[in-house]
Amino acid sequence: MKNNEMTNNDQHHSTPATAGRCGVFTGTFDPFTVGHDSIVRRALPLFDRLVIAVAMSKLKNTEEEISQRVDEIEKIYKDDPRVEVIAYSDLTIDMAKRVGARFIVRGVRSVKDYEYEREQAEFNRKFGGLETVLLFAEPGLESVSSTLVRELRYFGRDIDEFLP
Repeated sequence: MKNNEMTNNDQHHSTPATAGRCGVFTGTFDPFTVGHDSIVRRALPLFDRLVIAVAMSKLKNTEEEISQRVDEIEKIYKDDPRVEVIAYSDLTIDMAKRVGARFIVRGVRSVKDYEYEREQAEFNRKFGGLETVLLFAEPGLESVSSTLVRELRYFGRDIDEFLP
């Protein structure tokens, strides 16, 4: 698949751009944690529509894995019509344009995260005309990461407290 082609998930879960303020919250969300959920719930009052966009890495993920991740996140927000969940495999700026978003929502846990997000925001503004909204992790969630949760799961530890 070429980078500019949509996956089946894009076609299935995506809706045409609608009027109003739309933001996209992007990530691999492997898994989608309570930290991600906190960002979504805090971002929702800022937008008429929030698209949770699950990034697909051709090196890491299969389409089945991504489809399952999209389905799991959709279940969390099934009662909120403002939330849409899609998978994408092209540039974030292209996906954002396709869904009608002018804003990218990102969570920041540390100075390291901030520096990375600042650089990405500059790129997204310059090449995509997108503004980035940074939301800082709530106290107690700064150390929650998908990497940590995956490692705990791998070693058979209970991860329920980290999942919404």
